[in-house]
Amino acid sequence: MDALKGLFAGMRTSASGSAAQRVRINTIAENIAQAEVTKSPDGSGPYRRKLVYLEPITTRGDDGKKTTDGVRVSKIVTDQATPFEVVHDPSHPDADAEGNVLFPNVNTTKEMADMILAMRAYEANLNAQDSFVRMAERALRLAQ
Repeated sequence: MDALKGLFAGMRTSASGSAAQRVRINTIAENIAQAEVTKSPDGSGPYRRKLVYLEPITTRGDDGKKTTDGVRVSKIVTDQATPFEVVHDPSHPDADAEGNVLFPNVNTTKEMADMILAMRAYEANLNAQDSFVRMAERALRLAQ
């Protein structure tokens, strides 16, 4: 029975990792899509890059020990630390009096590298889930 409990715990851990990476992938895709947006719909300025923060899901077992049972998105925030890119383009409709335009603080090269990492982590979690399913199927066949 403990083996079955462990199997499902592993599946839950992998599923939580997949869900968290899916949020990261969607957020990175939004950042890339908005990389050239110089004016937000409310007119407050360029798009600000969004960051996803993850945290462990911890529980306390019957023996009082803490265990990590996966990961979840703790928050999604706008990147206030990275400055906007300033480009001199007096012909741009959003140029200021000096001809400078503020572009989003999105570095598409960095975003693509983050996307690759998030996709690989997502795939790794899916592969782990598939392994847990195969183990469960073998265990059921052995129990017959």
